[in-house]
Amino acid sequence: MPKMERQRGKEKRAQEMKFLGPQGNLGAGGGLGQHILKNPLVVQAIIQKAGLRSTDTVLEIGPGTGNMTLKMLAMVKKVIAIEYDPSMVVELNKRVQGTEYAHKLQLIHGDFLKVDLPYFDACVANVPYNISSPIVFKLLQHRPLFRCAVLMFQAEFSHRLYSKPGENMYCRLGVNAQLLAKVDHLMKVGKSNFRPPPKVESSVVRIEPRNPPPPVNFVEWDGMVRLLFNRKNKTLHSCLCDKKVLKLMEENYKTAASLSGSGMDVVEGPSAAIPDMKALVEDALAACEMEGQRASKMTQDEFIQLLSAFNERGIHFR
Repeated sequence: MPKMERQRGKEKRAQEMKFLGPQGNLGAGGGLGQHILKNPLVVQAIIQKAGLRSTDTVLEIGPGTGNMTLKMLAMVKKVIAIEYDPSMVVELNKRVQGTEYAHKLQLIHGDFLKVDLPYFDACVANVPYNISSPIVFKLLQHRPLFRCAVLMFQAEFSHRLYSKPGENMYCRLGVNAQLLAKVDHLMKVGKSNFRPPPKVESSVVRIEPRNPPPPVNFVEWDGMVRLLFNRKNKTLHSCLCDKKVLKLMEENYKTAASLSGSGMDVVEGPSAAIPDMKALVEDALAACEMEGQRASKMTQDEFIQLLSAFNERGIHFR
């Protein structure tokens, strides 16, 4: 039995190396710390869940050695791959050069967060875990809107993205992402599916931007949500009527008032007196019947309602 198990292990490794190609060893400590997804079944499952079409232009972030790239090139009109690691750029070019798919690949060497993104229909990627949050919000701010993104993240980060009100992982990240998109958990991916294995488990999520986007000023939204999630299990009244928080809102009120002359309809004029901020806050909470509500249990609609009530009273966030 041990001999048979060793043989099966050798066959599995041989299949993985065939899938990885001659570039397979790059994931073993080379490059900039990428963890190459080596299991072809997982790669295929991720691509299938993206629902790609033959007419699609697909964006891939961090293609690495191109295991996912090559499979998508066979299915879609074009793949735009953005890779930061120069060694991976060279190897992926070698792997595609001379094939029937070479003309369908646009390989961009650069930092994804600094690159001006071209048009794309869908995004499929095993993203660098250390910049997961900036990647999500850069994608969601991109115009025109794409159809969907199927992305692999660290499992804990994924859970925070799709958590619902009342769950332990529900947080500012998830509230912000779910304002702009529908987020669903698709599958878990174990450490053994990577070369070299990462220290954390991974998960795949599907992100579908809301179209049209919600009519909300995202800067104000994030300012309010950040404030509320600093003490997410406290009641809104307790959180917002704290002396430091009231002081901050007074400063925001002054800033809004000073901008009113340039078209911001907040107060009568820059010289208007600062009202009783606590009274304004309590009035807004009472109007929404949310004095005893907690951020950790609030829905998207409740956050939108609360922000609207604050804005109506000249209270703004930044």
